[in-house]
Amino acid sequence: MMRRISPNHDRLQSLSGTWRDINGMPSLMSIPGDEQTAAHLGIADLSFLTRFGVKGAGAAAWLESRDLEVPDRPNTWRSLPDGGIIARLGLTEFLIEDSLHSSFALRLAEACQHVPDRVYPVLRQDAAIVLCGTAIPDLLQQTCSVHFQSFSLNDHPVILTLIVGVSVTIIPIAPDRYRIWCDGTFGAYLWETLATIVQELGGGVVGADRLI
Repeated sequence: MMRRISPNHDRLQSLSGTWRDINGMPSLMSIPGDEQTAAHLGIADLSFLTRFGVKGAGAAAWLESRDLEVPDRPNTWRSLPDGGIIARLGLTEFLIEDSLHSSFALRLAEACQHVPDRVYPVLRQDAAIVLCGTAIPDLLQQTCSVHFQSFSLNDHPVILTLIVGVSVTIIPIAPDRYRIWCDGTFGAYLWETLATIVQELGGGVVGADRLI
């Protein structure tokens, strides 16, 4: 498997913790004491998960032909079998991300070598971040203008917005767990800025083991 490096790797490699190679990427899995940190406010890197993007007027029908249940409304998401996420970004663009136990994104990437008209693959080289803990609202209040409490988690919202000036996709998975994706070229800046504020709020970096 081709060697991959997270956009946040340089910010993580100095931390003392347990590392594991996942999908060809060195990944920080645990840090001593991160259970208590995660309960209050933690930030973790999930860039090692595999993902796939597709857009176009025929994208929804093509995904359904590949046995995926597509969200029926714009800016919503569904869970994939065996974990993972499929998110509808607007009307005709989709983000698919696998868990450690699913391979939808990988299979779609292979299948997209022969796609029908009006279906266009989208390269996804995201930095993927997860926030956890009860103090997430305090962090978001400082970094984003969106009032997240106005969304119902039962609606499975997908929010496209800015955090510290970076375009991001955010999915509130639960009140104490938010997923964030951004273009990998902005990943290091977003990570460093958020990690600094997390620390100021009494939290810290946590390993991915508790969040996947």
